[in-house]
Amino acid sequence: MLNYNEEPSNFEQKCLCVLVLDTSGSMSWPAINAPITQLNAGLQRFQEELLKDEVTRDRLEVAIVTFDDVVNTVQGPELLTDFTMPTLQTAGCTAMIDGISEAIDIVTYRKQYYKSHGIPYYRPWIVMMTDGEPDTDQDVAGMAQRIKDANNRKEFVFMAVGVGNDVNESVLKQLSTSSFPPMKMQAVKFCEFFTWLSNSMSTISNSDGGNVKLDDPGSWLDNMITQ
Repeated sequence: MLNYNEEPSNFEQKCLCVLVLDTSGSMSWPAINAPITQLNAGLQRFQEELLKDEVTRDRLEVAIVTFDDVVNTVQGPELLTDFTMPTLQTAGCTAMIDGISEAIDIVTYRKQYYKSHGIPYYRPWIVMMTDGEPDTDQDVAGMAQRIKDANNRKEFVFMAVGVGNDVNESVLKQLSTSSFPPMKMQAVKFCEFFTWLSNSMSTISNSDGGNVKLDDPGSWLDNMITQ
C-alpha cells in the first residue's frame, strides 16, 4: 500500500508514526472483550482524537503494519484525513521482528520522500504492541542492535508496549533503549493508550522541533519495564 509516486497534499512539517501491531491468534482470546476488539476501538479513538486538532491534521502521517504468520502493511503513510482506519483481524503466530523491520523500511522510505520534496519532518516514531513473544525464527538480538544503532543516530523513536499477562518482558527490554524503556499496560487498556499516544503526537506536531514534554501515562500504565 506504499505509493512511491504521490505528490504532497501540503508542505507542513511532518510527524510520522508507524504502528506495528500484533494480530496473532492470541489477540482474539478471551472471546469476550478480546484484545483485538479493544485494539480496534483504540485505533478508532486515536484517529478521532487527532482529527480534532487542525495543526495535527496537516502534519501527522500514520502507517499501520500488522504481524501474525505474515507481515502486512495494511496502511501506508498518510494523513489521518485521507484514510479510513482499518478493522484488524487475527490469525496464526507472531512474526514480530519481521514486522518491526517492515516499519523501519517504511520510515527510511518516507524520510527519503520528505527530503526529495523539501518537506521538513520530526523524528519518526515506531510503536510496537504485542501480547506475547516472537516466533523462534525471529532474530531478536539482530533487531535489538539495529534499533540501538538507529537510536544513537536519532533516526527514529522506538517504543515497545506489552499487553496482557503473557508478554515476554525480556524481549521488550532487549528491543528497547534506555531513553525510552518498554511499557506494560494494566490488563488491556488500548483506548487509554491510544488517547495518550494521540495527545503525544499532537504535542509533537504542534512543537517547534525542540524537546517536548509528553503527558504522564501513569493513569493507565502498569509500569515501565526496567532495563
